[in-house]
Amino acid sequence: MRKHSVAFQVNGADYEIFVEPRETLLQVLREKLGLTGTKQGCDLGDCGACTVVVEGKPTLACLTLAIEMEGKEIFTIEGLSSNGKLNPLQQAFMDEGAVQCGYCTPGMIMSATALLNHNPHPTEEEVRRGLAGNLCRCTGYSKIIKAVIKST
Repeated sequence: MRKHSVAFQVNGADYEIFVEPRETLLQVLREKLGLTGTKQGCDLGDCGACTVVVEGKPTLACLTLAIEMEGKEIFTIEGLSSNGKLNPLQQAFMDEGAVQCGYCTPGMIMSATALLNHNPHPTEEEVRRGLAGNLCRCTGYSKIIKAVIKST
């Protein structure tokens, strides 16, 4: 298969890499860039564990072709902390105990990040809608919703 050059930005750093036409953004982030915070869950777009923020919008990395990322700005969970400190949303997840097993946490936080970037003071219902594409089997969502609201 012929590889194509794709240039994009991840967490503020510029990359130009060669990708195969069928290679997903999730594969590139995890396997080529070593950013394993983005989780591989269902590979069907059902669980939200692979959610990243592309051009300000929550995006399922398992369903997004890497070749489509030309010129795009991408943020992963690794890009949220600064100088070794968690950002307020990450800290709120810790404070509220919204991190049970932790597998869904990166995707939840990235969906919440996109929501908060668009709406800095969402209502509980808006948070629920913003996280609707992310599944959690451990928390029952109440602590997650509380953490998102607390971080504002």
